[in-house]
Amino acid sequence: MIGVPTILALGQPDLGTAALFAIVGCGLLFLAGVSWLYFIGGLVGIIAVLPHVWEKLHDYQKERVLTLIEPDRDPLGSGYHILQSKIAIGSGGLTGKGFMHSTQAQLNFLPEKHTDFIFTMFAEEMGFIGALSLLALYLLVLLFITYMALRCRSTFPRLVAAGMGLCLFTYVFINIAMVTGLVPVVGVPLPLVSYGGTSMLTMMAGLGFVLNAHVNRATRIRREEYGPLW
Repeated sequence: MIGVPTILALGQPDLGTAALFAIVGCGLLFLAGVSWLYFIGGLVGIIAVLPHVWEKLHDYQKERVLTLIEPDRDPLGSGYHILQSKIAIGSGGLTGKGFMHSTQAQLNFLPEKHTDFIFTMFAEEMGFIGALSLLALYLLVLLFITYMALRCRSTFPRLVAAGMGLCLFTYVFINIAMVTGLVPVVGVPLPLVSYGGTSMLTMMAGLGFVLNAHVNRATRIRREEYGPLW
């Protein structure tokens, strides 16, 4: 159930969404109490197929991985995005250059500044303090989601809330790690900040599920009440 959407997303190709499917799916299995043997077996299988996966990657995807290891290997090509991102984040300093006064972003040195690299533009304009404040807000939302999940008396709504929290954390982590050069560049938006109607709509729907689980936290759902499909 996890592998099918992951493989389909890889075939698009969409490495970011595939990583999201895999991380959130495996995370939910862990939270549900699945035996460690399954994770060990899955890890061994992943290591075994890595050479085959590398051969199947597109050339630009291989370049992104190699650029992660050596960012200066192609500064005007595959390494351009991440180098400009690091320059922009560093030039923001402690307090930033001010709203709409960034140089790397406003002068179009920074690509995709309204979607995948919006955190870079935010850090350049608002500085270290602004970036840290944004991360603090994300942490606050994640703490609320965790609190709501722990309050649920039934397993299913607890896993729904926890899965949404895990999804939000994964999006934020991959996006910020990507623009700072900690992971390869992938197309992952920054939740509730990046431009894009689909991303915003799905994220708000997910948060709605969390609120629904919290409102009905006292309701106990028994396995026999799931219906004949279960």
